Amino acid sequence: MAQMNISLPDGLKSWIEARVAEGRYSSSSDYVRDLVRREQEAEEKRRALRAAIEEGLASPETDATIADIIADGRARRAAQSNAG
Repeated sequence: MAQMNISLPDGLKSWIEARVAEGRYSSSSDYVRDLVRREQEAEEKRRALRAAIEEGLASPETDATIADIIADGRARRAAQSNAG
C-alpha cells in the first residue's frame, strides 16, 4: 500500500481524531480513505448524471406523455433487475 503524508490545520486534525474516538473509524488513515472513496463514488455518479443529461439533450423530441415516459422507465428498470 502506498503511503502519503498530509498537513492539516489543528481544527481538522481534531475533527478526524474525534471521529476515530467515537469508534466510527479505526484510525485517521481509515477516515481519510473513506473520504476519498466517497469522493470517487460521488464523482462517478456526477459523470453518469452528466452523461444522462447529454443523452437527453441529444435525443429527439417526442409526443409521449409523462405517463408514457414513466411507464417506459419502469419497464426498463424491471428488465434490468430481471437481467441482473
